[in-house]
Amino acid sequence: MLTILGFTMIATFLVLIMMKKMSPIAALVLIPALFCVFVGKGAHLGDYVIEGVGTLAPTAAMLMFAIVYFGVMIDVGLFDPIVRGILKFCKADPLRIVVGTALLAAIVSLDGDGSTTFMITVSAMYPLYKRLKMSLVVMTGVAATANGVMNTLPWGGPTARAATALKLDAGDIFVPMIPALAVGLVAVIALSYVLGLRERKRLGVLSLTDVLTDEKQLVEEPETETVLVGAGAAAGGPGDGKVRMTKTTGGAGSGTDASDGDDEEEEDDVRLQGLDPNRPTLRPKLYWFNALLTATLLAAMIMELLPIPVLFVLAAALALTVNFPHIPDQKARLAAHADNVLNVSGMVFAAAVFTGVLQGTGMVDSMAKWLVDGIPDGMGPHMALVTGVLSLPLTYFMSNDGFYFGVLPVLAEAGAAHGVSPLEIARASLVGQPLHMSSPLVPAVYVLVGMAKVEFGDHTKFVVKWAALTSLVVLGAGILFGII
Repeated sequence: MLTILGFTMIATFLVLIMMKKMSPIAALVLIPALFCVFVGKGAHLGDYVIEGVGTLAPTAAMLMFAIVYFGVMIDVGLFDPIVRGILKFCKADPLRIVVGTALLAAIVSLDGDGSTTFMITVSAMYPLYKRLKMSLVVMTGVAATANGVMNTLPWGGPTARAATALKLDAGDIFVPMIPALAVGLVAVIALSYVLGLRERKRLGVLSLTDVLTDEKQLVEEPETETVLVGAGAAAGGPGDGKVRMTKTTGGAGSGTDASDGDDEEEEDDVRLQGLDPNRPTLRPKLYWFNALLTATLLAAMIMELLPIPVLFVLAAALALTVNFPHIPDQKARLAAHADNVLNVSGMVFAAAVFTGVLQGTGMVDSMAKWLVDGIPDGMGPHMALVTGVLSLPLTYFMSNDGFYFGVLPVLAEAGAAHGVSPLEIARASLVGQPLHMSSPLVPAVYVLVGMAKVEFGDHTKFVVKWAALTSLVVLGAGILFGII
């Protein structure tokens, strides 16, 4: 009964948010509360929620101060050189922009923190996607999938959890997996290429004269925008199926494009000013201090010198104090990022209700046991393959802690009975991470969709199939190379 209710609760949540019948925060709170009553444990709802909040509170604190820290670093111009390099590579080609998104997300993922990756990636790429009217779910989907592949780094979390749960060395798990993970990363690049081609076909190849290499002109001066529109959008055009047209777009002074003066575009133009080389928050004289502070922060995270929430609390306080020594300026920076902080932290605490009910009522344990017990005896010698396949749904519907510490030991024990090495089981357990990074139980994904202004349901509908395919590619490569 608990198994049925568990799967029904998750399915109800996903259907409602994908159909946009409820907001994610409301769904994360109300649906588990309702099912907790169905299970007959409504009297314990408060205990489950408090336990869930207690478990996720450090994560919420980390995300709050991480948003403040990286928001300040973006304000002061730390990432401007990186963004300029990406803009020069991407130009105004939708294909290059999507591929650039995947590359940037993969590179930044080396720090092992998904929230950091998403904040930097969205901050860099959002202006391009909005200016060229590209699909924002393409950006979130590619970024999440690339980060999922890179999340298997030993300091990213899943590998360390698998090593701890099975008492193995993290290096013995990860190093042999590198070829398969490399294939997965190539698959993400190939996916971004295909999605980029689709965007290019939809939008055409656009040439924004001197716009993408000169941020000052982008946000301060009206410019002539030459657009080469594909045949689908140019019915009745010249014989080559394309039409070239020129339009004038407003600069920062107008606040909107000349072609569209509604409030939404005005809000978007504010976001497009993020690279303004004359913005008052720039601190060029402190560039190397900020770079050193960020490098030190990332190194401390990797070396685990202090808990990550503590590191971000200290780093955010230091960054604010040094870059904005005057109290009004500090308040202004905090206010500027308060929207993102509130959205993400609210989402995390709402997710605490969901996870608290799943764990407290025993639904998650019942679901895992049902899946494990359903494995036919004849599949015993192939438990590594079974583990890899199960890692997709289980890491999507469960937290990494629940899967690696609750389910993985059971799978490893079943595999050992048939002569399957725990190392193979551990490696196979990593393949579901590309899909896991878009799970509603992963706080970082709310940073991604929140900053990109994408509905979580839209992101889910778009990304699940591509992330699952990427996971299966990693699994197939692992089997082909004899790693799994």
